[in-house]
Amino acid sequence: MQILMTKAAYGRIADRLPAVAPHAEVVTAVSADAYEHNGRPIAVEDVDPEVVWLSLDSFATGTLGQLFGRLMKTEAPRWTQIMAAGIDNPMFRSIMEKGVRISKSSAQATPIAEYVVAHALSLQVPIEAQAALQKKHEWKNTPYRELGRTRWVLVGFGNIGHEIARRIKPFGVDLTVVRRNPAAEGDLADRVIGLSELAGVLPDTDVIVLACALNDETRGMCDAAFFQALKPGAILINIGRGGLVDEEALRGGLDRDQPAHAVLDVFQTEPLPADSWFWDHPKVRVSAHTSNSGDGNLARGDDLFLENLRRYLAKEPLLNEADPSEVGLRLPERA
Repeated sequence: MQILMTKAAYGRIADRLPAVAPHAEVVTAVSADAYEHNGRPIAVEDVDPEVVWLSLDSFATGTLGQLFGRLMKTEAPRWTQIMAAGIDNPMFRSIMEKGVRISKSSAQATPIAEYVVAHALSLQVPIEAQAALQKKHEWKNTPYRELGRTRWVLVGFGNIGHEIARRIKPFGVDLTVVRRNPAAEGDLADRVIGLSELAGVLPDTDVIVLACALNDETRGMCDAAFFQALKPGAILINIGRGGLVDEEALRGGLDRDQPAHAVLDVFQTEPLPADSWFWDHPKVRVSAHTSNSGDGNLARGDDLFLENLRRYLAKEPLLNEADPSEVGLRLPERA
């Protein structure tokens, strides 16, 4: 079995790989359409991998396009582990149309969850007000609402949603989870509802987090009616996709304190244009699609690939395997 990955990724897992796949032939992408096997160049026509690992470092090394190109041009690929938690990028649909199985990444769930909790806490606890008082040498009380007395709505309950829930439930928050299948088990949640029921809980929501996929059902879900229904003073945190939010409707909502604050890591246009109103709005926090940038991502991604490779070879269910229906496909069942 041939496995294609970046040279950097192979360097990190080379000592652990033999225990999982002792007979694997590893080919590494070195530079534009150049490959190596056992440290020596290998002809492009000999690169025909059964497994392709689109690891997170493929961005930094500039080999993502190269890896994707070989995956699409060759006949052997049957499974790929990707670096993304979502598969709305058209390239992932192309991969699945080819009949290749995809496993999504959960590596970034940890830093994204920490990002969400950090921003929510800093907007509940009056840290900025306390700093301003300190600067003025003014001794003054700064009361605030405790996190455990707030109601949260978490839209999406995949790996990221679960990691957020694991961090906020110990505070004692009341948590409503919105998921595609509300009948599914909602561990950590006080209640589980479908997207059609979301409007009914918005008037009582203190913090709403968008952690769902972007698809035909969720595109523009946060529209004018959404913000009209939202509790005044609420906090909106979007770490999903920019297309989930009608940005002009959000601006109107902010004018009414519905929400009072918006923490936005994703936008309809990225990079965010320098003249965008988001940058200077006093109620908006902007980050450059970087909530996932924790320093443990590579290590978690390596562990996930190795575990899924073990499962693939053992013909066991893969962790985080994407369903073709997520990209609007209906493919025949595998034999």
